[in-house]
Amino acid sequence: MSSFTLAGTPLTDHFHVCAFFNSKADEYDVLLPFYAEAHGQGEKTLHLVNPLNEQDHRSRLSSYGINVPELEKTGQLEVMTWHQSYLEGSSFERKNMLAQLVEARNAAIDAGFPRLRVVGDMDWVFLEEMDFRGILSYEAEVNEFLIVNKQPAVCVYDIAKLSGSMMMDLLRTHPLTLVNGVVQENPFYTPASQMLEELNARAAYS
Repeated sequence: MSSFTLAGTPLTDHFHVCAFFNSKADEYDVLLPFYAEAHGQGEKTLHLVNPLNEQDHRSRLSSYGINVPELEKTGQLEVMTWHQSYLEGSSFERKNMLAQLVEARNAAIDAGFPRLRVVGDMDWVFLEEMDFRGILSYEAEVNEFLIVNKQPAVCVYDIAKLSGSMMMDLLRTHPLTLVNGVVQENPFYTPASQMLEELNARAAYS
């Protein structure tokens, strides 16, 4: 299987990236080459986007030279909105999302693609009445699946919207970070079993 990089950094041991950006321009500067590399290697990309930005997202891909209609036709590129993925049924259920991710990966492999790359716009976590502990549990649990399958997943966060405590918790659920266009191993990363135990304890005392 071919190797892959993000922001010029090879991903070899860890595959779950918490990516913090200050603007859409910064985000696409980093992610467009990531998508193009995948398509050039025959891999599939799955894009989970804000429904308000769906057409703008496709336009940015096209402007970079990515043949969106052709890749969507062949199934090599798939764009889904939050309500088709994270918020299917209008609320976030982490077990459903984990199952959907497993299904998407298996379907990609069955279709002949060597790898599935997933990038998710996480702005939906700031919608009203979101269970942030449930989101953190999902972020912790998905690591095991990504490691076993060597599948990259990039969770995109708008750094301006995060409180200090939210940012620290997110850092602890991702083994890799992307800040200012640089990918690094995350010294704050906490293994899933330990993080889930802590989250359960928080829930018991809340």
